[in-house]
Amino acid sequence: MFPFLSRKPFLNDLIPSNHVDIHAHLLPGIDDGAKTIEDSIELITGMQALGIDQFIATPHVMSAVWENTRANIEANYTSTKAQLATQKPDASLRVAAEYLMDGTFLELMHKEPLLTLKDNYVLVEMSYLSAPIQLYDIIFEIQLEGYKPVLAHPERYLFYHQNTREFNKLKQQGCLFQLNLLATVGYYGANVAQAAETILQKGMYDFVGTDVHHQNHLKGLSQRIRTKGIENLKEAMANNQLFRTK
Repeated sequence: MFPFLSRKPFLNDLIPSNHVDIHAHLLPGIDDGAKTIEDSIELITGMQALGIDQFIATPHVMSAVWENTRANIEANYTSTKAQLATQKPDASLRVAAEYLMDGTFLELMHKEPLLTLKDNYVLVEMSYLSAPIQLYDIIFEIQLEGYKPVLAHPERYLFYHQNTREFNKLKQQGCLFQLNLLATVGYYGANVAQAAETILQKGMYDFVGTDVHHQNHLKGLSQRIRTKGIENLKEAMANNQLFRTK
């Protein structure tokens, strides 16, 4: 299924020693990521061992599922930072959010400032079932508000696998693409790995993220790469330095 698998490198060997992870679910008890501060510390420690030294926590903001707001995310982050200061003082953690582009997103965006990765870069996602009917209107509105949309894991939207021209359209409309690193090791299955390879070989990824939620994700980051386009993968990894802080 994946020819010449043995010749491809391990993913963890490609992660730079000063990598910035822009997509991870590290805040405890706020979504489907870390459940406790102990989980947060274990994930951060494991990722540091892979070469990641700065982290941006991106809890889900998803109506009717994870009803998070700027206020409760920032409160959780403040509490988490205080606990890390005593239990894991070498952890460099910041906070943003991963916003689902659904029927309530525009209302939320107009109601309060969005939590961004840095400056005006905002992490957004779609439902895995289908793209929102007003997708391109939403993308336009995001940019009209002064934000730059960073689309999380485009390779995971199965409805685009047979219509890869939509990836070109999304890029043309101003979307930046963030690859989930786990897609390159086949963690989400062969179809997602193939989609990631297609986008990689076209050089369309701007950034990468771990999208780590739990220990199984962490373990997956040490597996062997199963996709082509490694040079483009390295470039996307290097681009994450845009989000580095002192």
